[in-house]
Amino acid sequence: MSGCEARDAKKLVRSPSGLRMVPEHRSARSPFGLDEPPWVPDKECPRCMQCDTKFDFITRKHHCRRCGKCFCDKCCSKKVPLPRMCFVDPVRQCAECALISQKETEFYDKQLKVLMNGATFFVTLGTSDKSELMVCRLSNNQRYLILDGDSHYEIEIIQISTVQILTEGFTPGGGNTRAVGMILQYKVPGSEELTQMKFTASEDFSCNKKLSASWLAAMHKVSK
Repeated sequence: MSGCEARDAKKLVRSPSGLRMVPEHRSARSPFGLDEPPWVPDKECPRCMQCDTKFDFITRKHHCRRCGKCFCDKCCSKKVPLPRMCFVDPVRQCAECALISQKETEFYDKQLKVLMNGATFFVTLGTSDKSELMVCRLSNNQRYLILDGDSHYEIEIIQISTVQILTEGFTPGGGNTRAVGMILQYKVPGSEELTQMKFTASEDFSCNKKLSASWLAAMHKVSK
């Protein structure tokens, strides 16, 4: 186990919004996570904040778990997964927030898993003319980019300043360019200077090239 994953233990907590599986240590929180919003107090919300329907004994008010605003059942009826807040089950959200959460769920179900599974690249540090074959992956707590080869690096995601995806040519029959590498710039803790790494996809096996291209595409999604 690497040093950055030693504090990955999680605990189940109950909040007014529902059950959440959160890291035991706040310092181990994912950089993609969101805090639960404060709810608009009931006394400050006599009407639905979407359709302006007045609340009464029949028309109940509901709080969106993502934005904390107050809505009627019609405007806040969808229950959608919200992994960025670590909810165990889908939670009630307004239509606008539900749409955002649905798009994010695709990222969590696809791109994030690709990054955590890792891929193999030739990695060049700074202006060196030598590269090293390394397995690159996102840590389980999503806080670090881990590179393993003869050398070992752990780059904190929040310290990454720029991500440039390198592409070449067109795919057969036309279409989008193919991702073949990446240039990463980040700050080493305790230093204000930027360190640069260049990642080049391994050409050894076609399956490696496909995996590397998928990993780079996911990394591009994260950096947007």
